[in-house]
Amino acid sequence: MLVARRNNDLMSTMFNELLDWNRWNGLCTTEEQTTTPKMNVSESEKDYRLELCIPGMNKEDLTLSVDADNNLVIEMQKKEEKKEEEDKRHYLRREFSSVQFKQMLTLPENVKKEDIGAKVENGILLVTLPKYTPEEQKQLAQTITIE
Repeated sequence: MLVARRNNDLMSTMFNELLDWNRWNGLCTTEEQTTTPKMNVSESEKDYRLELCIPGMNKEDLTLSVDADNNLVIEMQKKEEKKEEEDKRHYLRREFSSVQFKQMLTLPENVKKEDIGAKVENGILLVTLPKYTPEEQKQLAQTITIE
């Protein structure tokens, strides 16, 4: 009798990669998890702050804008750069790929859109959304005269 050991890890890994069972089960795949950055949102009396974890991204890979519907649009796109050395290499497994992400966040009414700031530092995108003071909000309110 031949004794054979079954390697459950190898088989499950192989079938998951070939058939992508995680997607059929409604779970996120590893690739989807890595392209959706984790976000922290905090608030103080003066501003709101967003922190997005974006390791390996530069400010050139990011675009921030405010659209006509008062949404903050955060987009990032990083494509894999081909190097001359890659032509000489035969990859047995390759997981690096392009990353693309877009998120729209509705801005509160008390945000000064013209003063929104952003910076990238140590793999973190920090977006500062300054608030109007109560006095400034009163000035924004308009009284309409009736003719």
